[in-house]
Amino acid sequence: MDIKEFIDSLNNLDPENIGGWPLPVKILAWVFAFGVAGFAVYYFTLADSLKQLEKIEKQEIEFMTTYESKAHKAANLDRLKQQMLDMETSFGALLRQLPSDTEVPGLLEDISHTGLSAGLEFDSINLGTESEREFYVELPIEIKVKGGYHSLGAFISGVSALPRIVTLHDFVIKTGDSPNNLEMTITARTYRYNEQE
Repeated sequence: MDIKEFIDSLNNLDPENIGGWPLPVKILAWVFAFGVAGFAVYYFTLADSLKQLEKIEKQEIEFMTTYESKAHKAANLDRLKQQMLDMETSFGALLRQLPSDTEVPGLLEDISHTGLSAGLEFDSINLGTESEREFYVELPIEIKVKGGYHSLGAFISGVSALPRIVTLHDFVIKTGDSPNNLEMTITARTYRYNEQE
């Protein structure tokens, strides 16, 4: 059958006598009917279900991620509690190192004793103005001392080893009366807990 005969047979098809249609036309009609039926089934019944399935699969991934995160936290709960206790202990120890108002004279005495033990001569120790920060109050102490190089090193080392928190800032070292005698000006800062916070 050539193409012209096929087209002529299509024009002469009797819709009431489908059994008399040529075989290629019947096959084409069946393929078209199955295609339309398949599309209708997909569009009217499966499309919404597939979208819902995709949405649920995404939720499953989110739930699994949340579950894994919570399971990890639950598995490490004892360790996290211990870390929290350790942090609270170390925070308490740091707070105890912050002097209260009544301990500043004791701190000045410790600094003086450390300097004298190192062989230094004090020119002056002056308290500065307190400045408040978020959790603590900072008190600067201006210190002027004279002594040898090793004595200055021993003094700085001794102040850093004090049981209270003292930081040293703004070093100025210059030669004094003799080459072996140095003059040092330094700012020591001590801290106390800001009870208002």
